[in-house]
Amino acid sequence: MLLKLPIRNNKSVNVALPAPTKGLNARDSLANMDAGFAIVMDNYVPKDTKVALRAGYVSYVLFDNAVETLASYQSGENLRFFAISGGKAYKINSRGQKDAYENVEFSTSYCQTAQYKNYLYFVNGQDTPKVFYIDAEGVEHFENWGFNAGGLIPASIVNIGVSKQRLWFVEKNSLKVWYPEVAGNISGTLQCFDFSQVSRFGGHLVAVANWTQDGGQGIDDLTVFITSEGEALVYSGSNINDASDWKLRGSYKISAPIGYQCLVPYLGDVVVISEDGYIPLSKALPLDQVSASSLAFSDAIRGLVLERTAQNAKQKGWQGIIYNRGGIAIFNVPVANQFEQHVINLNTGAWCRWTNIRALCWKMFDGRLYFGAQNGVYLYDEGYSDNGQPIVGVVEQAYTDLGTASLKKIQLINPRTKASSQYGLVIYTNMDMEKQNIDYSESIGYAGITKWNAVKWSTMARPVGTKWGISGSKLMQSQWLAVSATGYKLSVVFKTKTSGKFIEWFETDIRYELGNGVL
Repeated sequence: MLLKLPIRNNKSVNVALPAPTKGLNARDSLANMDAGFAIVMDNYVPKDTKVALRAGYVSYVLFDNAVETLASYQSGENLRFFAISGGKAYKINSRGQKDAYENVEFSTSYCQTAQYKNYLYFVNGQDTPKVFYIDAEGVEHFENWGFNAGGLIPASIVNIGVSKQRLWFVEKNSLKVWYPEVAGNISGTLQCFDFSQVSRFGGHLVAVANWTQDGGQGIDDLTVFITSEGEALVYSGSNINDASDWKLRGSYKISAPIGYQCLVPYLGDVVVISEDGYIPLSKALPLDQVSASSLAFSDAIRGLVLERTAQNAKQKGWQGIIYNRGGIAIFNVPVANQFEQHVINLNTGAWCRWTNIRALCWKMFDGRLYFGAQNGVYLYDEGYSDNGQPIVGVVEQAYTDLGTASLKKIQLINPRTKASSQYGLVIYTNMDMEKQNIDYSESIGYAGITKWNAVKWSTMARPVGTKWGISGSKLMQSQWLAVSATGYKLSVVFKTKTSGKFIEWFETDIRYELGNGVL
């Protein structure tokens, strides 16, 4: 008599979970967050179809003091790169080479800069403003500015802007702005405009912006004056001396700006670094403060930004910069005597955070991105290590129930990645809002890395955190790893600690059993 075998249904299910290309989310609750987001995304950048390890940096020029200002000058074929450090101005000639301007001194190395025509201005609210230019004979000049005005103490000029073919100089701790008597002048007499006549909230003037939404400069551009109380005074026209031409278009209340480098021009718009986030003027100005926060450029990471601004708004170093080569905008944030960067993919609007880049200031020069630090100037986007040290990357994907509310037993995971060479990976799943923190192997690389099927996973002390290596091929890597975890919702945790290795993460295949019979 033949034994009839029972028919058993295969209870294992395979699901492909895309990498969190929607980026960091510090706004939504863990229970309701879309799986395309990440709870933590440190040193990985969300791209259009993948998540990639950020680039590294190398030392460019060493200094004895902190570099708090970087500036660039371009006039025809004349390119100059400047650093202000220890109260002195330096010209950076090439990697490892710098020259000091012996006749130029600053009381503070933290300056605001702007180039107008062929003149580069430096202001800081403590020294007479200085200007650099190269004359028709090719001679370099670095000297005090050529403006004068009755009732103005030159050393009180703390910020500078350019709009409507005019320089605008902000007087420290006042609502006064100074401008050339004749549009286009780079020296001569300055006139004063006092906003105390029109300001509704008081405070002092912080910054001046040229604002347009067509991506260029023209007669329809607006000039925006931002005060410390978050008041944006918007003017149309080009001739401030003509009341029929120069008109106040409106006064709008936004969140208070942070620092004198609070404005980031982008595609004709201007993003304001404020206590409520990184907010485009195009979204903020027509609305009141409550509505503006919900439409912020940084809406997805608003919780993180609010935490940082509440604790560090008075610290120096807040700055934003567009890095078109990387397709990102970088916002420099001082945190507890260190720095972090909030970074947005300009194409998708997805955010991430960078750590371990202790940048005091950033600047583009000749198509490359540099930052100043405590001991020198560094070139960013050069290799995949932090000046020889490993880049520590952590991504915790948002919790997901994989499309079913049933209890699940996670059996295997298969992260699909590409890399420039072998690397070590710690990957595991957190279940139901738990917070495991399985750390890295200290000697990441070839040694001590266990591949699936090389040893039994169950003999490892903590099999949910598997350290593994891949071959040097740039082809997609596929390798199943054993995981033993049970719960309703899972979060994939992806960690690397590598030096000199480019890594891209595309998706994670997950194999699990439904809860019937698991417990």
